[in-house]
Amino acid sequence: MSGRLFQKEKDFLQGPGSRWKELQYAISVVAQFLKGFRIFHFTGPCVTIFGSARFPADHPYYLLTCQIAKKISAEGFTIVTGGGPGLMEAANKGAKEAKGLSIGCNIQLPHEQQPNPYLDRFVTIEYFFVRKELLRKYSAAFVVMPGGFGTLDEFFETVTLIQTKKISSFPIVVMGVNYHKNLMAHLKQMVEDNTISAEDEHLILFTDNIDDAIDHITKHTDSSRTRKDLSNKFKPIKILGEQEIKTRS
Repeated sequence: MSGRLFQKEKDFLQGPGSRWKELQYAISVVAQFLKGFRIFHFTGPCVTIFGSARFPADHPYYLLTCQIAKKISAEGFTIVTGGGPGLMEAANKGAKEAKGLSIGCNIQLPHEQQPNPYLDRFVTIEYFFVRKELLRKYSAAFVVMPGGFGTLDEFFETVTLIQTKKISSFPIVVMGVNYHKNLMAHLKQMVEDNTISAEDEHLILFTDNIDDAIDHITKHTDSSRTRKDLSNKFKPIKILGEQEIKTRS
Protein backbone atom coordinates (compact mmCIF):
# COMPACT_ATOMS: atom_id res chain seq x y z
CA MET A 1 0.00 0.00 0.00
CA SER A 2 2.71 2.49 1.00
CA GLY A 3 4.59 1.75 -2.22
CA ARG A 4 1.58 2.75 -4.34
CA LEU A 5 1.08 5.95 -2.34
CA PHE A 6 4.75 6.85 -2.71
CA GLN A 7 4.57 6.18 -6.45
CA LYS A 8 1.50 8.46 -6.72
CA GLU A 9 3.45 11.48 -5.47
CA LYS A 10 6.48 10.53 -7.52
CA ASP A 11 4.30 10.40 -10.65
CA PHE A 12 2.75 13.78 -9.82
CA LEU A 13 6.18 15.41 -9.62
CA GLN A 14 7.14 14.17 -13.10
CA GLY A 15 5.22 16.98 -14.80
CA PRO A 16 1.75 17.44 -16.32
CA GLY A 17 -0.61 14.49 -16.05
CA SER A 18 -4.15 13.78 -17.16
CA ARG A 19 -6.85 16.01 -15.70
CA TRP A 20 -8.35 13.05 -13.90
CA LYS A 21 -5.05 12.09 -12.26
CA GLU A 22 -4.37 15.69 -11.25
CA LEU A 23 -7.84 15.90 -9.69
CA GLN A 24 -7.31 12.63 -7.84
CA TYR A 25 -4.06 13.94 -6.44
CA ALA A 26 -5.68 17.23 -5.32
CA ILE A 27 -8.47 15.30 -3.58
CA SER A 28 -5.92 13.10 -1.81
CA VAL A 29 -4.11 16.23 -0.55
CA VAL A 30 -7.37 17.59 0.91
CA ALA A 31 -8.01 14.20 2.53
CA GLN A 32 -4.56 14.31 4.14
CA PHE A 33 -5.21 17.76 5.58
CA LEU A 34 -8.53 16.58 7.02
CA LYS A 35 -6.81 13.55 8.51
CA GLY A 36 -4.35 15.85 10.28
CA PHE A 37 -7.06 18.28 11.42
CA ARG A 38 -8.95 15.46 13.16
CA ILE A 39 -5.92 14.74 15.34
CA PHE A 40 -4.31 18.13 15.97
CA HIS A 41 -7.49 20.07 16.72
CA PHE A 42 -7.67 18.35 20.10
CA THR A 43 -4.07 18.43 21.26
CA GLY A 44 -3.92 21.90 22.82
CA PRO A 45 -0.90 24.18 22.23
CA CYS A 46 2.03 22.30 20.67
CA VAL A 47 5.79 22.62 20.32
CA THR A 48 7.41 20.53 17.60
CA ILE A 49 10.89 19.10 18.20
CA PHE A 50 12.90 18.02 15.15
CA GLY A 51 15.99 15.84 15.12
CA SER A 52 17.75 12.87 13.61
CA ALA A 53 16.51 9.30 13.92
CA ARG A 54 20.11 8.07 13.99
CA PHE A 55 21.31 9.05 17.46
CA PRO A 56 21.21 6.21 20.03
CA ALA A 57 19.69 6.46 23.51
CA ASP A 58 23.07 6.94 25.20
CA HIS A 59 24.12 9.90 23.00
CA PRO A 60 24.37 13.35 24.66
CA TYR A 61 21.97 14.81 22.07
CA TYR A 62 19.38 12.17 22.99
CA LEU A 63 19.67 13.11 26.65
CA LEU A 64 19.52 16.85 25.86
CA THR A 65 16.44 16.35 23.70
CA CYS A 66 14.70 14.40 26.43
CA GLN A 67 15.47 17.13 28.97
CA ILE A 68 14.26 20.05 26.84
CA ALA A 69 11.06 18.17 25.91
CA LYS A 70 10.38 17.45 29.57
CA LYS A 71 10.73 21.14 30.48
CA ILE A 72 8.57 22.30 27.55
CA SER A 73 5.91 19.74 28.40
CA ALA A 74 5.85 20.99 31.99
CA GLU A 75 4.95 24.44 30.59
CA GLY A 76 1.68 22.96 29.30
CA PHE A 77 2.62 22.24 25.68
CA THR A 78 1.95 19.06 23.74
CA ILE A 79 5.21 17.68 22.34
CA VAL A 80 5.08 16.78 18.64
CA THR A 81 7.75 14.89 16.70
CA GLY A 82 8.04 12.79 13.57
CA GLY A 83 7.19 9.84 15.78
CA GLY A 84 10.23 7.72 14.96
CA PRO A 85 13.40 6.66 16.80
CA GLY A 86 16.48 8.65 17.83
CA LEU A 87 15.90 12.24 18.88
CA MET A 88 12.21 11.99 18.01
CA GLU A 89 11.87 9.20 20.52
CA ALA A 90 13.86 11.23 23.06
CA ALA A 91 11.45 14.16 22.77
CA ASN A 92 8.37 11.97 23.12
CA LYS A 93 9.98 10.22 26.07
CA GLY A 94 10.63 13.56 27.78
CA ALA A 95 6.97 14.50 27.37
CA LYS A 96 5.86 11.23 28.94
CA GLU A 97 8.24 11.69 31.88
CA ALA A 98 6.58 15.07 32.49
CA LYS A 99 3.14 13.38 32.19
CA GLY A 100 2.34 15.57 29.18
CA LEU A 101 0.79 14.80 25.79
CA SER A 102 3.08 13.22 23.20
CA ILE A 103 2.09 13.13 19.51
CA GLY A 104 3.77 11.74 16.41
CA CYS A 105 3.31 13.18 12.91
CA ASN A 106 5.03 10.73 10.61
CA ILE A 107 5.77 11.00 6.90
CA GLN A 108 5.06 8.02 4.65
CA LEU A 109 8.18 6.76 2.88
CA PRO A 110 9.03 3.59 0.90
CA HIS A 111 10.58 2.05 4.02
CA GLU A 112 8.12 2.06 6.91
CA GLN A 113 9.18 3.83 10.11
CA GLN A 114 7.95 2.21 13.30
CA PRO A 115 6.40 4.57 15.87
CA ASN A 116 8.30 4.88 19.13
CA PRO A 117 6.65 3.62 22.35
CA TYR A 118 6.13 7.07 23.94
CA LEU A 119 3.24 8.32 21.79
CA ASP A 120 -0.32 9.05 22.92
CA ARG A 121 -1.47 9.37 19.31
CA PHE A 122 0.20 8.89 15.94
CA VAL A 123 -0.83 10.15 12.48
CA THR A 124 0.88 9.26 9.21
CA ILE A 125 0.88 11.84 6.40
CA GLU A 126 1.68 11.01 2.77
CA TYR A 127 3.05 14.37 1.61
CA PHE A 128 5.90 16.40 3.07
CA PHE A 129 4.27 19.77 2.38
CA VAL A 130 1.02 18.73 4.11
CA ARG A 131 2.98 17.51 7.11
CA LYS A 132 4.95 20.76 7.32
CA GLU A 133 1.82 22.91 7.15
CA LEU A 134 0.13 20.88 9.89
CA LEU A 135 3.15 21.24 12.16
CA ARG A 136 3.32 25.00 11.62
CA LYS A 137 -0.45 25.47 11.96
CA TYR A 138 -0.67 23.83 15.37
CA SER A 139 2.76 24.57 16.85
CA ALA A 140 3.62 27.60 18.96
CA ALA A 141 7.38 27.13 18.46
CA PHE A 142 9.98 24.81 16.94
CA VAL A 143 13.01 23.27 18.60
CA VAL A 144 15.64 22.15 16.09
CA MET A 145 18.01 19.47 17.35
CA PRO A 146 20.88 18.00 15.30
CA GLY A 147 19.45 16.33 12.21
CA GLY A 148 19.66 15.93 8.47
CA PHE A 149 18.01 17.31 5.33
CA GLY A 150 14.46 17.01 6.67
CA THR A 151 15.27 18.93 9.83
CA LEU A 152 16.98 21.74 7.89
CA ASP A 153 14.11 21.82 5.38
CA GLU A 154 11.62 22.53 8.19
CA PHE A 155 13.98 25.06 9.72
CA PHE A 156 14.68 27.16 6.59
CA GLU A 157 11.13 27.09 5.26
CA THR A 158 9.76 28.29 8.59
CA VAL A 159 12.37 31.04 8.93
CA THR A 160 11.44 32.18 5.41
CA LEU A 161 7.77 32.41 6.40
CA ILE A 162 8.67 34.44 9.48
CA GLN A 163 10.95 36.71 7.46
CA THR A 164 8.21 37.37 4.91
CA LYS A 165 5.57 37.99 7.63
CA LYS A 166 3.48 34.96 6.67
CA ILE A 167 3.64 33.88 10.31
CA SER A 168 4.57 35.92 13.37
CA SER A 169 5.58 35.44 16.99
CA PHE A 170 7.00 32.02 16.21
CA PRO A 171 10.22 31.37 18.15
CA ILE A 172 12.78 28.88 16.85
CA VAL A 173 15.41 27.40 19.14
CA VAL A 174 18.38 25.55 17.63
CA MET A 175 20.20 23.28 20.07
CA GLY A 176 23.49 21.50 19.57
CA VAL A 177 25.68 24.56 19.08
CA ASN A 178 28.80 22.64 18.12
CA TYR A 179 26.88 20.55 15.57
CA HIS A 180 25.37 23.70 14.04
CA LYS A 181 28.50 25.88 14.15
CA ASN A 182 28.83 25.91 10.34
CA LEU A 183 25.16 26.85 10.01
CA MET A 184 25.70 29.74 12.43
CA ALA A 185 28.74 30.88 10.45
CA HIS A 186 26.78 30.69 7.18
CA LEU A 187 23.98 32.85 8.60
CA LYS A 188 26.55 35.45 9.66
CA GLN A 189 28.03 35.34 6.16
CA MET A 190 24.58 35.94 4.69
CA VAL A 191 24.20 39.03 6.89
CA GLU A 192 27.63 40.31 5.86
CA ASP A 193 26.76 39.82 2.18
CA ASN A 194 23.37 41.48 2.71
CA THR A 195 21.37 38.50 1.45
CA ILE A 196 19.47 38.60 4.73
CA SER A 197 19.13 41.48 7.17
CA ALA A 198 20.66 41.55 10.63
CA GLU A 199 17.17 41.35 12.15
CA ASP A 200 16.55 38.05 10.37
CA GLU A 201 19.46 36.47 12.22
CA HIS A 202 17.77 37.28 15.52
CA LEU A 203 14.72 35.20 14.62
CA ILE A 204 16.64 32.18 15.88
CA LEU A 205 18.20 31.36 19.24
CA PHE A 206 21.24 29.08 19.15
CA THR A 207 21.85 27.64 22.60
CA ASP A 208 22.54 24.51 24.62
CA ASN A 209 21.08 26.07 27.76
CA ILE A 210 17.65 24.61 28.48
CA ASP A 211 16.51 27.51 30.67
CA ASP A 212 17.42 30.03 27.94
CA ALA A 213 15.52 27.93 25.41
CA ILE A 214 12.39 27.82 27.58
CA ASP A 215 12.59 31.56 28.24
CA HIS A 216 12.90 32.28 24.50
CA ILE A 217 9.86 30.13 23.69
CA THR A 218 7.61 31.55 26.42
CA LYS A 219 8.73 35.14 25.78
CA HIS A 220 8.27 35.22 22.01
CA THR A 221 5.28 32.97 21.42
CA ASP A 222 1.92 34.46 20.43
CA SER A 223 -0.29 34.28 23.54
CA SER A 224 -3.21 33.01 21.47
CA ARG A 225 -1.17 29.86 20.77
CA THR A 226 -0.22 29.18 24.39
CA ARG A 227 -3.48 29.44 26.31
CA LYS A 228 -3.87 26.49 28.64
CA ASP A 229 -7.58 26.31 27.73
CA LEU A 230 -6.86 25.97 24.01
CA SER A 231 -7.52 22.23 24.13
CA ASN A 232 -11.06 22.96 25.34
CA LYS A 233 -11.83 25.24 22.38
CA PHE A 234 -12.70 22.32 20.10
CA LYS A 235 -14.45 19.14 21.18
CA PRO A 236 -14.32 15.84 19.26
CA ILE A 237 -17.48 14.79 17.40
CA LYS A 238 -17.85 11.02 17.73
CA ILE A 239 -19.95 10.62 14.60
CA LEU A 240 -16.93 11.87 12.62
CA GLY A 241 -14.69 9.31 14.29
CA GLU A 242 -12.92 11.96 16.36
CA GLN A 243 -11.53 11.07 19.77
CA GLU A 244 -10.28 13.04 22.73
CA ILE A 245 -6.55 12.59 23.24
CA LYS A 246 -5.51 11.61 26.75
CA THR A 247 -2.13 10.77 28.17
CA ARG A 248 -1.39 7.14 28.80
CA SER A 249 -0.59 6.08 32.34
